[in-house]
Amino acid sequence: MGRNDALHSAEDVHVIRRIHHVGIVVKRLADAYRFYRDTLGLPVMKEAHLTDQGVRAALLAAGDSEVELLEPLDPSNGVGRFLARHGEGLHHLCFETPDVTAALADLKERKVEVLDAAPRPGLAGDIAFLHPQACARVLV
Repeated sequence: MGRNDALHSAEDVHVIRRIHHVGIVVKRLADAYRFYRDTLGLPVMKEAHLTDQGVRAALLAAGDSEVELLEPLDPSNGVGRFLARHGEGLHHLCFETPDVTAALADLKERKVEVLDAAPRPGLAGDIAFLHPQACARVLV
């Protein structure tokens, strides 16, 4: 087995397969579609209201990765406050891992500060956020 094969074993919780998606906060999904879908030609794969997260979200295909657009449903929720403080723009970076539960447990064991104690459903599958202070001020 070559060095790269050992580093990319499916049993290794440290494996990051790819950047799964980037999350972008927008004021209005319809307005964001004009650029991402209509101008860039990224097809919309899924759109949903995620009431537990307080957003209307859409996933657009971008090659082997995706772009997630997030429109806050309430200005007082986390995404709404982010939009008020920072304006539209990059909200988070999502890496794909073979087992988010195992990866999260490993990170907690390594004393990485997490925002989610356990994975939860997201538009793109099970998700768990790490604290931005642990990730060079990027929500991961």
